[in-house]
Amino acid sequence: MKPDSRLANCIDKEDFIVTAEYLPRAGTNPSVNEVVVKALNGKIQAVNVADNPYGIVTSSLAGSFELSRSGIEPVYQIVTRDRNRIAIQSDLLGAASLGIKNVLCLSGYHQALTGCPESANVYDIDSIQLVAAVSQMRDEGVLLDGTKIEGEFSMLVGAAASPYLRPMELNILRLAKKVEAGARFIQTQAVFDVQGFAEWVNAARGEGITAKTAILVGVLPLNNATEAEELRERHTDFHIPDEIIERLKKAGDQGSQQKEGVVIAAEIIKEVKNMKGIRGVHVLSGGKETAVPELLAASGL
Repeated sequence: MKPDSRLANCIDKEDFIVTAEYLPRAGTNPSVNEVVVKALNGKIQAVNVADNPYGIVTSSLAGSFELSRSGIEPVYQIVTRDRNRIAIQSDLLGAASLGIKNVLCLSGYHQALTGCPESANVYDIDSIQLVAAVSQMRDEGVLLDGTKIEGEFSMLVGAAASPYLRPMELNILRLAKKVEAGARFIQTQAVFDVQGFAEWVNAARGEGITAKTAILVGVLPLNNATEAEELRERHTDFHIPDEIIERLKKAGDQGSQQKEGVVIAAEIIKEVKNMKGIRGVHVLSGGKETAVPELLAASGL
């Protein structure tokens, strides 16, 4: 079936796309409160609901349903770290039955980088195989074992990319496999080194990848210099230049550093949004959903 979500329509029309991230909390009360809805509704095309990125939180499925009931189009996330193919397909069917129309396929951070390092991982399939599985469910109307899906399943499939992983040839090869498997949009990890990112975009464009999928640049407004240093130390896919950390330190107190983080993110958006092959921006809010409107205004979006 042809994907018919708002995000899918924007991709088809070649609009400039803006998406953002919503981080559920660890709780049983409805986590999508009025403040979050006011910050995100009507300003962007879709909102990702993170799937236990750094520890246990309310499920992406529940959060996606809450967003949709609030009038915000969700992007449901699935990480293969925590589920085998049985649970994944079951959850995808459940998401479709609840009216969710977009999914982002991820491997997920290793559990050692979460609040549950003692937990076992699954990785029954990887993110490329997950993209292919969702595409099969949509295009052929069957599960991986051939079982016919009763009812509509028109999920738009997306994937993630890490622009700074090297060697470049392997990076682009993996990206190409995700697109060949059916990823209609790619959301990148946070971009701070614009020159290094431009090298990746140029390589992807040279292989014809940017003509086949919508690449959305990940942008993260940093809270302070300490957060920047911790991110750079913990994640190999976060390439944060020294000059950005120094700018945050020179900004002064916590409030001033947070404002400077928004300014830096806005500058990055302005630099990358007109690059050939870029179709949009993905704001990695890091749980700071209320900062999204300020960032969009500062960047001219």
